Amino acid sequence: MHERSSVAELAGILRGELNRYSHGEKLPSSRALVERFRVSPVTVTRALGALAAEGLIVTRPGAGSFRAAPPPTGNRPTGDTSWQEVALSAETADEPVPRSVDASAVLATLAAPPPGVIELNGGYLHPSLQPERALAAALARAGRRPGAWGRPPVEGLGELRAWFAREIGGPAGTVAASDVLITSGGQNALTAALRALAPPGAPILVESPTYPGLLAAARAAGLRPVPVPADTAGVRTDLLAQAFRASGARVFVCQPLFANPHGAVLSPERRAEVLRVAREAGAFVIEDDFARRLAHEDAGPLPAALAADDPDGVVIHVCSLTKAASPSLRVGALAARGPVLQRLRAIQVVDQFFVSRPLQEAALELVGSPAWARHLRTIAAELRTRRETLLTAVRRELPEPAEVRHAPAGGYHVWLRLPDGTDEAALTATALRAGVAVAPGRPYFPAEPPAPHLRLSFASAAGPTELVEGVRRLRTAWGG
Repeated sequence: MHERSSVAELAGILRGELNRYSHGEKLPSSRALVERFRVSPVTVTRALGALAAEGLIVTRPGAGSFRAAPPPTGNRPTGDTSWQEVALSAETADEPVPRSVDASAVLATLAAPPPGVIELNGGYLHPSLQPERALAAALARAGRRPGAWGRPPVEGLGELRAWFAREIGGPAGTVAASDVLITSGGQNALTAALRALAPPGAPILVESPTYPGLLAAARAAGLRPVPVPADTAGVRTDLLAQAFRASGARVFVCQPLFANPHGAVLSPERRAEVLRVAREAGAFVIEDDFARRLAHEDAGPLPAALAADDPDGVVIHVCSLTKAASPSLRVGALAARGPVLQRLRAIQVVDQFFVSRPLQEAALELVGSPAWARHLRTIAAELRTRRETLLTAVRRELPEPAEVRHAPAGGYHVWLRLPDGTDEAALTATALRAGVAVAPGRPYFPAEPPAPHLRLSFASAAGPTELVEGVRRLRTAWGG
């Protein structure tokens, strides 16, 4: 069993047995728990730590663990918060967009599914695919580095900036370390770029469909996402030029490599067109390069980042280590040239001062170790296997009108077009009751969608067997 599952299971058992002990009574020793449940001492320590964090037990060094006293029974004042409804909704006449923020689509990918539910809607690698040992070793080494707990440069550690610059600029070295800012993950970088480049009320162009986290961040910043349709070769550049002219936008956000949700790669011809059209419009391109380290084993050579072919500072590049490593390794980068870099830096400083130095040091240790290259090779092979498993199950189990128009060579999503007239929200709810969580397509469109869709993730499930069972449960929901 995976270590994380063992900890949760043991904590659940001990939680259920607490009523056997009076308040203040000592629990069995850690050694006794190791022998009884045949788990490691680390698992016991973590399980007891979980119960202590919940306030159920108290641990005393050298003495053991004891059942905690019951919490105070005083009545919590209820108060009257109804006044907030008025305060939060009151808008002045010159406010261009509502201030409410809809994070429901983002929360759906962050929340753990209920017990027994197969997760095909997740946005991160399953724990079994994460390099947990390498991360633990990197964090331990980072903690021993001289000055590891000191204050880092606000732009980020120089070595880490240089590493990201090499990753973004490629062999030609077209991106310098001085062009890079370290961020707290990709979402933080996207949010900073949007705030730097567009004032509240301004339109921004986005691919359609696209990542709901981008749409939520844009609307939270008071921006108006304007859709530009994409197909299997990426964004439609003929429509991109029209959208710039019609909207007056000065920002276009795109995912040129393995775009979420459909997995398309921007074709070479359209790469050049995106840069040309943006230059003519006097606009910035925010390149969200989230999936470069999620290429499948059969992906072939990857195109360079758009930023690597842009000497004029049109492209603001966003990337991170999170997707390929762990949701908790929130270390990313922004790369830009020219005056905009100083604006980005100012926003980063105001928002968060700097990224945690121990986390930056751990990231450096991780990417500099042989384990990192091994991990990328492992997930490249595993993601290919999982993709093929999911596609085979979809074609075998689901009705013929359900169609996968593009088999991605990177990332970990399959974009499933549903028959016209399908109520995707109802299907999603029925699927959850059948024991599988899938993502409805509507939140991926900034405007009315052309057809109903589902997004299926093949990285968040436990393995190929669970993927097949998840599709079978989806078929049951479909028939129900």
